Amino acid sequence: MADLSTLKEILAEMRTLANPAARESMTRFGIQAENVIGLSVPQIRLVARRTSRSQQVAEQLWDTGIHDARILASLVADPDAISPETMDKWAQETDSWDICDACCGNLFDRTPHAWRKIRQWAPDEREFVRRAAFATLATIAAHDKKAPDSLFIAALPLIEKYAFDDRNFARKGINWALRNIGKRNPVLRKAAIACAERVRDQNSKSSRWIGTDALRELKRR
Repeated sequence: MADLSTLKEILAEMRTLANPAARESMTRFGIQAENVIGLSVPQIRLVARRTSRSQQVAEQLWDTGIHDARILASLVADPDAISPETMDKWAQETDSWDICDACCGNLFDRTPHAWRKIRQWAPDEREFVRRAAFATLATIAAHDKKAPDSLFIAALPLIEKYAFDDRNFARKGINWALRNIGKRNPVLRKAAIACAERVRDQNSKSSRWIGTDALRELKRR
């Protein structure tokens, strides 16, 4: 099969793979989207493997507003070429947890701007921008084996500060970050457990859930 290089070619290929069942499954996973072609994640990854990495094409895919195309954009974008302004734009225009997590785990966590964006996005009151901060932190913790412990320890106060947020996708992102930090090594596990205990003791509904859930996983490791 020939490689795909233009927006027109990529969208045509995606539409040949469209599957109504993929649309239906989105609702079951809490994904609300109107502009959808209907591809599973493995299908999107298949298209990505045939698409040349290009920041320009990624931005064109994003600007279609098509749900599947935005996930594909996260896979073909260039982490060394994407600008901080484009990262802000994508975070602000995200309207579902799966696009948010795709951008964070496929792209944002690999950029040179990632740590700065975590600190910038965490205070943002928009739910998916805040989730982007903590999903990026969670995926850096999972993917960047060389990052020093000091960066993660310095990020724990952000978890404590925003653990009050009881919106579903925000609190789950915060919990995810805390758990992933604690799973990196024994030093960070100890720091994450102490953080989780402080979060639990804040005594809001959200903080109790975040702290208790994290402790359940980290203390059994």
